[in-house]
Amino acid sequence: MSPLVTISIVSHGQGRLISHLLRDLTKTDLSRTVIVLVINIPEPLDFLNQFANLPITVVKNDLPKGFGANHNKAFTLCASPYFCVVNPDIRLNGNPVAELMSAFDEQVGACGPLVIDSEGQMQDSARRSPTFTRLFKRAVLRRRTSDYNPRSEPIAVDWIAGMFIMFRSKAYRTLGGFDERYFMYMEDADIGCRLRRHGWTVRLVPSVRVVHDAQRASHRSLRYLRWHVRSVTRYLTGF
Repeated sequence: MSPLVTISIVSHGQGRLISHLLRDLTKTDLSRTVIVLVINIPEPLDFLNQFANLPITVVKNDLPKGFGANHNKAFTLCASPYFCVVNPDIRLNGNPVAELMSAFDEQVGACGPLVIDSEGQMQDSARRSPTFTRLFKRAVLRRRTSDYNPRSEPIAVDWIAGMFIMFRSKAYRTLGGFDERYFMYMEDADIGCRLRRHGWTVRLVPSVRVVHDAQRASHRSLRYLRWHVRSVTRYLTGF
């Protein structure tokens, strides 16, 4: 049978984290799943030896790429109706991939689960479109309350954070995937905006949950902070 979903994972020297994620995936039904693992920077791959029976295709980059470019590269190998972007630091309980597929209807271009941290607190993974005021409140005033108050039913949102997004492949292909002019930040906000502009709905599914150990690299590294500021400027100004 042909695959239903392609899972895209990108490693930046994160073999240990990916081992945990792959171990979680072994507990799910992978009979119609393909995993594409993009190795963005050189690293030992012996962590994959224990997963020899998983349907994994490994792609190695000659030069490091950004978030969007890496997942676009994985999408070139996608022959399934759904394409799922998953961060290495995601942990799974149950089978969120299968659960999200059931949340799609003809109008939905992308879905995402409710994301919680390791202490069970909800993260703001579904947000309204960025504006200067909203970004100022988050970055300067440190007001980071959730833009939505999800209950149990799926709700339409402006965009889903890139830590875990499932796309309808047709919609992703129509948009040309992530905009590679962004590097590491804002690609997810941009593609959410473009999905809605093309008539697709972006949906948060609170009944589906995953755990995320947020890295917050832009808060620790000047290089990451520069990338973040550059991407925000591009999103807000179009340049």
